[in-house]
Amino acid sequence: MPAYLIFSREATLDSKELSIYSGLVPGTLVGHDVKPLVLYGPHQDLEGARSEGIVILEFPTADAAMAWYESPVYREVREHRFKGADFRVTLVEGVQ
Repeated sequence: MPAYLIFSREATLDSKELSIYSGLVPGTLVGHDVKPLVLYGPHQDLEGARSEGIVILEFPTADAAMAWYESPVYREVREHRFKGADFRVTLVEGVQ
């Protein structure tokens, strides 16, 4: 069953750190079966807290998504994301 990692950037803290993260994160996806569906395109917050941007990544399974998210390479790179902005990250399983 497909699974989706949804990244919602809530507030930028350090644009330099975000820039470093943005430059490094594509390399962490190499070798993983992932399909980017949304990469900070125009959006409207219809309910709830305002978000600065959204990323949605599709993986074949939740295990595959977690394999990337917990990979040593991504764990190192995501430290720049932690320093650069407040994010909400959600893993959700799709339907077949």
